Amino acid sequence: MRHDEVRELLSALLDGELGEAEAGRVASHLRDCESCRRDLAALRELDVLARASVPLPTPAAAWASFPGRVTARIQGRKAGPRPKEANMFQDSFIIGDRRVATKAWVFPASMLAHTFIVALLVVIPLLQVSNLPKIEITSAFLAPPPPPPPPPPPPAKKAATTQVKRIKPVQAQTSFEAGKLVAPVEIPDEIAEEQLSDVGIEGGVEGGVEGGVIGGVLGGVVGGVLGGVVGEIEAPVRAIGEIKPPKLVKQVDPTYPEIARQARVEGIVILEAQTDIYGRVQNIKVLRSIPLLDQAAIDAVRQWVYEPMVINGRPRGVIFTVTVRFTLK
Repeated sequence: MRHDEVRELLSALLDGELGEAEAGRVASHLRDCESCRRDLAALRELDVLARASVPLPTPAAAWASFPGRVTARIQGRKAGPRPKEANMFQDSFIIGDRRVATKAWVFPASMLAHTFIVALLVVIPLLQVSNLPKIEITSAFLAPPPPPPPPPPPPAKKAATTQVKRIKPVQAQTSFEAGKLVAPVEIPDEIAEEQLSDVGIEGGVEGGVEGGVIGGVLGGVVGGVLGGVVGEIEAPVRAIGEIKPPKLVKQVDPTYPEIARQARVEGIVILEAQTDIYGRVQNIKVLRSIPLLDQAAIDAVRQWVYEPMVINGRPRGVIFTVTVRFTLK
């Protein structure tokens, strides 16, 4: 048997309430457990002490008045609570037919008091203006950049001041032989200059090339131009797929507009550029716009020069996208 079970059966063993089997198991455990033997000895001493004590006699009058006292207690409970207890419960319970007038003004007064307290809690912090944060207002006016100035008017054409001298033609010999050169009979003293038309503008054209036009002029020049292209110029191709954008040879950084710098405007402007057969940027279209930065990006990209694109042995123009980033330092 376990130790805790044996300790619970010690009092029953002492009173002789256990059977033979349980008594034998408890006795076997007591032979091996010193603690349980001490507990059994203490119980025996308490039993001897209880038997040795003399019980107090009960007065006969107490037993005689017992039925009367029980009857009085039962009748008191049936009669109801005592006056003190009745007043206590009367104050604690809510009875609808009593104190109606008091409740009629207590509830509105309570609502007004609570509303006033809540209003004070909201208004008092608003009246303290000393701890308000300082707000700085910075005004910035954004205006579009001014339009570029108109180009200067072309200079006046140079008037032809030279007068053409009319020289009488020399009468040539009418008789000649085929395949032989015939010298004139008389050699003139002066040769009349050919009258040239006023072609071109004095001082050149803005954006022109010094010494003439590279690649010829519209309509062609007799004898062609060194480095010219044989045949018609083909349409430009778009840099998509296997056709890569041309390699940049000359790059000019854009000038940050002052109005955009003051307005703290920055970002990315995306342009669509088209080069000619010589790698110069000809046409530009804005794909992603920032109004204050578009013109600066266009002016910079117009000055860029790319490596000419050669396809099947012929130079071609290319259409591709250019990204210009504006960042404030």
